[in-house]
Amino acid sequence: MQRRKFLKTALAASAAVGLSPVLKGWVPVHNWTDYDFGPGPAVHDRLYQGPFGCYEPENFYGGWCYQSTQPGKQQINCMGMGLITYISGDFGAPVVPGKTLEETIDGLFRFPLGTKVYIRPTWRHIQKQEGKLEFDDYWKITMEKSLQYGKRVGIRVMLNNPDILENALPDFVLKKVPLHKLKGSWTGDPSQVRYQHEHLQPEYNDYLIGYFEEMQNLLAEKYNGGPEIEMVDTHHFGLWGEGHAWPYDGHNFPSRKDAEEALLKMYEIQQKAWTKVPLVTNVQPDYNRVGHSSVIDRSVRDGNWLRRDSILVQNECIDALSNRPAWVANFCEGAMSSGNGTDYPVDANGFSRGEVIISHVKDLKANYYSLWTFHAINPDNLWAYYRRFPDALDDLNRCIGFRVRPSWIWRSSDGEGHENLIFGMVNDGIAGVPGVLRLTVFTDDGSVETGGCLDAGFPHPKGIREAMITLPKGVSADSGRLKLKAEIEVKGVRYPVPIAAAHGVNPDGSLNIIRNVNG
Repeated sequence: MQRRKFLKTALAASAAVGLSPVLKGWVPVHNWTDYDFGPGPAVHDRLYQGPFGCYEPENFYGGWCYQSTQPGKQQINCMGMGLITYISGDFGAPVVPGKTLEETIDGLFRFPLGTKVYIRPTWRHIQKQEGKLEFDDYWKITMEKSLQYGKRVGIRVMLNNPDILENALPDFVLKKVPLHKLKGSWTGDPSQVRYQHEHLQPEYNDYLIGYFEEMQNLLAEKYNGGPEIEMVDTHHFGLWGEGHAWPYDGHNFPSRKDAEEALLKMYEIQQKAWTKVPLVTNVQPDYNRVGHSSVIDRSVRDGNWLRRDSILVQNECIDALSNRPAWVANFCEGAMSSGNGTDYPVDANGFSRGEVIISHVKDLKANYYSLWTFHAINPDNLWAYYRRFPDALDDLNRCIGFRVRPSWIWRSSDGEGHENLIFGMVNDGIAGVPGVLRLTVFTDDGSVETGGCLDAGFPHPKGIREAMITLPKGVSADSGRLKLKAEIEVKGVRYPVPIAAAHGVNPDGSLNIIRNVNG
């Protein structure tokens, strides 16, 4: 790969992707309820989802209840949901006295409530020279452990990090990219790194965007569609790459229009690179008026996801997360107490800060929640907090994300030798399905395999979604060989989804189809 090529493509990126005219201008604040974000992810092989009339003259598909299930309490590990253990947050590699880096990261992976992990390096932590990636050890160990433990990784590569003194950009980028000071100041305890420097912002010139595209393409070439990666945060302007530079005012672009065009260009670079991995955009309000609201809007329209770093915040963010489309995942980040036994903040009602945050995570119908002891990342701290406040985390672990099962299975016949199975799909979780759910009836010997998809986002946490699968001619539900499996399709990639029922579930997450209702 050559930098000249990247610089050339970066300059033409917005024209090449053909930005929709309605998104070339500022997207104002709006209510998210019933806001038109388009149809959502495409649904292929759509199953018939009703109506299912039971009596003449409309008795086309209705049937008698054949099987029922009860909600299960097992931990679910699948794409699109889970508690996420933080390997790194704002400080880079975790440092625990008396433990090696590998021992620390291994201990974080082994924390049982976490089914995913998260890592937030700066750009210079993954690339030292143009044209090639060179990862710091904590990145390399994290990716190796991901494969070992079967826990995928969420990532954000920061272009700016106020909590590390060294500049987040690699030296080869800094040679070509000027830095600028914004208006205002950030004062506080001078012993903390974030109050020790000026937080200069890079100029988003052709070099920066060209190098950014190179970095994204190199990462995607290695990880796009691989087993390690769960999601990638969109990242661009501002502190931590979230689209804001609070408490500093304004920006360092010639105009707001130039800022918005640059941010959309960087978003499009990521969207083009990560064709098989969902992008996750922070719903941070557009404090610095750089067009971050346009990035949020575009990301949702493209079937990507949302997040918020801390949730006891502005009402604008809460409206976005709580009223998002059902097919959009919500990643809530909230730092718990460090758990080291010395800082368990408890409010006047006796609730710890972690318990308060977790209750609001459930209110926001989250798909993901951070297991993060803030600036004290240490597996011992996670365990210490969990042992003192187990109930809130255990309860969240049993409802986070989506938990799908056929509460009812009805059986009918078309009178021409085909039996129909109608599945009354429920979701015992708190969030919608962030993609498209596929149902398949199959046998282990492969003689039967038939199914299709529900509409995007279904089943919702409220209501029943009925869907019919017609069995091959001559195949009976009473054969004792039929099973039901579920998969979620995200950006064209299918991932297994365990059926969250209390009984009849196999080690692979499929459900045995066996009559247990007489009628």
